[in-house]
Amino acid sequence: MGRTKAATSGARRRLVETADRLFYEEGFRAVGIDRILAEAGAAKATLYAHFASKDDLILAVLEHRERHTTEFFRAAMERHAKARGPLGPFFAALKEWFETPGFRGCAFQNAAVELADPAHPGTAFSRGFKRRFGEFLQELIAASVGEESAKLAPAVSLLVEGAIVTAAIQGEPDAVDVARDAARRLLAEGRP
Repeated sequence: MGRTKAATSGARRRLVETADRLFYEEGFRAVGIDRILAEAGAAKATLYAHFASKDDLILAVLEHRERHTTEFFRAAMERHAKARGPLGPFFAALKEWFETPGFRGCAFQNAAVELADPAHPGTAFSRGFKRRFGEFLQELIAASVGEESAKLAPAVSLLVEGAIVTAAIQGEPDAVDVARDAARRLLAEGRP
């Protein structure tokens, strides 16, 4: 009897979710395939039926992480819709993320640094995600303070990226307050 598509999809999902958790907690290079298989309760044949290599699994994990990140920010910004000031809901959502148990920074920053190879598919995907996240910020700025101020999105993005790294290193969410205040000053001045 052949395997059903649902069983195959379930196995793939378990592998991706397990790898995502382990890669985020311990690092892309530190976690081996055998560990992922053991924790996902899957066989090597199952893994290689879905992914040609660990690098393919890393790419699938980053794609999964992007969907999860996008969903988190949209939901958190709705929860914080009443946060005041330009980009108030965004910075409140960012702080909520920083306060999440097990916060270990940005998986995409981590991937780009750990993978080190600019040609690695995971590094390329991470660059693409950061570009898409920058576009998301640009749209938020345009909606919050106007199209003219949207040109400041790259500067605000740098503040956000720096806050993520600082929060991960210091283990405290307060960096988001500094980034939020600096972004507000920048947007109030209205020039890049």
